[in-house]
Amino acid sequence: MEKNEVIEALKRAKDSQKRNFSQSIDLIINLKGIDLKKQENQLDLFVSLHHPRARKTSICALVGPELQDQAKEIFNESVLADDFARYKDKKESKKLANKHDFFVAQATIMPQVAATFGRVLGPRGKMPNPKIGCVVPPNANLRPLYEKLQKTMRLMTKNNPIIQCSVGKEDSNEDEAADNILAIYNSVLTALPNEKLNIKNVYLKLTMGKAVKVGEKTEEEKEKKVKKKTKKEKTKEASAERKLAEKEAKQEAKEKAVVKIEKEQKKESKESKQKSSNNKNRPK
Repeated sequence: MEKNEVIEALKRAKDSQKRNFSQSIDLIINLKGIDLKKQENQLDLFVSLHHPRARKTSICALVGPELQDQAKEIFNESVLADDFARYKDKKESKKLANKHDFFVAQATIMPQVAATFGRVLGPRGKMPNPKIGCVVPPNANLRPLYEKLQKTMRLMTKNNPIIQCSVGKEDSNEDEAADNILAIYNSVLTALPNEKLNIKNVYLKLTMGKAVKVGEKTEEEKEKKVKKKTKKEKTKEASAERKLAEKEAKQEAKEKAVVKIEKEQKKESKESKQKSSNNKNRPK
């Protein structure tokens, strides 16, 4: 999948009815030839984007007193270990889970985090994940982690062979959006057992818009291609006719040359015979 194809599909996706709100740009990757019932075929990966998404990534920190002040300043929300008892109420835990994209936890209180939030965050794929540095020591510098998570996306497949995610807003810079789309596509590609053979097609769409297939030519482009092909064929035909005419002209010239030579040979033969006859009739 090439960047110019992505940008062209983005432009076509945006060319739809305007709404009274800023619509999201959704990326849809349809998979094929993969059995998601097998654990090893299920995708669960973190993608590092080239640019932050249009929507800020919301992050909540679950920390002890060591990181309390820093977490409160940097993250969207922080919950102290002393306040975990409130979230034993599943409704409260669900509210918190729905508000944030990522959760960061202090390593020294991870057992408490798992006991309090595991039943809600676990099924949502939002438990603090050490793979992307979301489990931190008590003396961690949280600012770099915050910046990193602003450009991180988690992609998962469950029962359906489809990956769908938001990659920006309709007013996002097209070049930056295309970079992020390609980063996601290439990450998915390398994670699949048979890479391109496991990708059926890729679409882009606005929230309320029509899905546009990446790499598919428009009717206008198809017509141009046909016209271009016709013009090319005409040029080819003209070239073939010219070559044929040149060949026939050469053949005609060759035949004329042969006829001329034959005439000259006959003339020479006749003159030779005439000379010989004159020599015989001359008196001795």
